[in-house]
Amino acid sequence: MPRIESEMKRFVSLFLIGAGVLAALLAWPRENKRARGVMPSEVYVWQRSWTPSLEDAIAERAEAFAELVALNAEVTWRSKQPHVTRVALDYAALRSSGRPVGLALRVGPFAGPFAEEDQRTRYLADLAVSLVEAAKSHGLHPAELQIDFDAAESKLDGYRVWVEAIRNRVAPMPVTITALPSWLNRAAFKRLIAAADGYVLQVHSLARPRDARAPFSLCDPTEAKRAVEKAGRLSKPFRVALPTYGYQIAFDRGGKFVGLSAEGPAKLWPEGTQLREVRADPQAMAELIARWINDRPRALTGVIWYRLPVEGDTLNWSWPTLAAVMDGQVPRPGLRVELRRPKPGLVEVDLINAGQADHNAPVRVGLTWNSARFVAGDALQGFELKGKENAVEFAATPDSARLEAGRRRTIGWVRLDQPAEVHAALEP
Repeated sequence: MPRIESEMKRFVSLFLIGAGVLAALLAWPRENKRARGVMPSEVYVWQRSWTPSLEDAIAERAEAFAELVALNAEVTWRSKQPHVTRVALDYAALRSSGRPVGLALRVGPFAGPFAEEDQRTRYLADLAVSLVEAAKSHGLHPAELQIDFDAAESKLDGYRVWVEAIRNRVAPMPVTITALPSWLNRAAFKRLIAAADGYVLQVHSLARPRDARAPFSLCDPTEAKRAVEKAGRLSKPFRVALPTYGYQIAFDRGGKFVGLSAEGPAKLWPEGTQLREVRADPQAMAELIARWINDRPRALTGVIWYRLPVEGDTLNWSWPTLAAVMDGQVPRPGLRVELRRPKPGLVEVDLINAGQADHNAPVRVGLTWNSARFVAGDALQGFELKGKENAVEFAATPDSARLEAGRRRTIGWVRLDQPAEVHAALEP
């Protein structure tokens, strides 16, 4: 008996050691296989109002992207009941783009309950089907249905119930989801992405600022790289969403945060409100892209930009900026002055940004001449005119310093008593 007990103890000891080694191996992160080379770029068309400028942007720029993902509907909750706002898509414009088109369904925060046969689950599944069918009835066959749900980390298993129900109803169309970096640490996240056909890792957001002096950004490159590496170890193919947009953030007289505004009609803030802008950093995003072109997890299959540049945007990148960043190039402004002479003695002054990045610093443009007398002059579009005799200066006011890439602005004119050779000097 003693020998049998000894052998039994030895067997149990070896079994426990083996089980421990196996558990450690299972817990160890999977091999993060690597890839390199240019990734496909996609873009969100997130506008809720389809204007001629938006349709022009799609017609002119769509070929630069592997896919367009258009916001099609947004669900909000009142007393736990769903209310939907549909976006009237221009299906003809999307078809004419010649690119694959995904439909996005945005769902606002919801705490539960989540159940397969719940009326809310059925409502979302019915809505998803109706979006897909509407697109098909207009000759557009969506490449995917993308769900963007503001889920709490503790509700990811509930979210999975919704995803499974929607996926069952729209099959065989792929259903993808957006995901936050904080979800990657949750065991429920693995179950969630197993229920979807793919996911988009959204590494941009704006945390509520503490006060007007606090630093804030839309995307921390270090955190973005860390999140992508962590996602890569899950081995599920994913795309990463990067920002192109900005916000105007409002603080009261005491520096307390009171709200923010994005693209669209300007908000009327109370008197004394302090405004600060936060924008996506083109240099930081270009460096991220260059890094991933050279080395990235194999599971990272592409980038999707939020959002498509449209003529007239004030808080979004211009097209030349996005085009450069998509190639991993840091965009630079290229400011120059052009003089036009529509009539003898009349000189009109244009400021041109021929670079790839917006110019955001105040500038001064000086004009000098000889053998002529200054008769009249004026400054335009946020510039001020100083001087006369044989020299004048056009100086930008702080509020008019920005000149978007690819744009031209007439900043003023001078009239001389006779034709003369005029020289221009540009001074940041």
